[in-house]
Amino acid sequence: MFAPHRKSRTVAVGALLGAALIAVPVAAHATAAPAAPATASTAVKATGLDDPAKKDIAMQIVSSAENSSLDWKAQYKYIEDIGDGRGYTAGIIGFCSGTGDMLDLVEYYTQVKPGNVLAKYLPALRKVDGSDSHQGLDPNFTKDWAKAAQDGEFKKAQDHERDRVYFDPAVKQGKSDGVGTLGQFMYYDAIVMHGDGTDPTSFRNIRKRALSKAKPPAQGGNETTWLNAFLDARVWAMKQEEAHSDTSRVDTAQRVFLKKGNLNLDTPLDWKVYGDSFHIG
Repeated sequence: MFAPHRKSRTVAVGALLGAALIAVPVAAHATAAPAAPATASTAVKATGLDDPAKKDIAMQIVSSAENSSLDWKAQYKYIEDIGDGRGYTAGIIGFCSGTGDMLDLVEYYTQVKPGNVLAKYLPALRKVDGSDSHQGLDPNFTKDWAKAAQDGEFKKAQDHERDRVYFDPAVKQGKSDGVGTLGQFMYYDAIVMHGDGTDPTSFRNIRKRALSKAKPPAQGGNETTWLNAFLDARVWAMKQEEAHSDTSRVDTAQRVFLKKGNLNLDTPLDWKVYGDSFHIG
């Protein structure tokens, strides 16, 4: 079962996030020695959801909700219209033909690999953007998507757009707010589902709604209190749309981790989504 999900309209979402997310510089570690020139070995170490092991856990949890499977790497080839008004939904985080991010992905893939099997669909993707139409995509778009997913460059392109539009902004905002790995994951899952447009149920407005009830740690608030307020606002947003009205990905997953005080998203993890049970040891 592929779970109904997804974001609202996400035109220029990268730019919108850049304007909306207020970054707080990460404090440098104190040292008695003079600063050494920046090298790969002295680069800032990933300390949250951007740690590779934690990022893989995040991808598995999202995949449990999006695809009813922990095998997120099997989803590069996934594509179908789930009837949520967003056209085709596809790939590792559900790029949609009707919300702009699928168009951005195929444009990026075509920059990296001109003449790829999906490049010929760019005019159609531009026309159907903002709608649920398949005009110009049928009958072979789904077959060609699956064919493209056999190409390592297309997989890298999906990873690139996932990180640029969803993962990196979520982690950046989480660190700016002073929340740990779990909180950063909550932000990421919210952006994946809701996008970060200007509508009331977008990520930025979910966060704004939470700010009316609590403060994040960076503003002197308690982390658990803040994350509960954020999840309350997230549930409200999900219930505004029928396709998102099942809130189990919050109630029996993220809220479970929070109640256990697992702010670092440490394994083992046990949760349920849409009635299915999952475990990461």
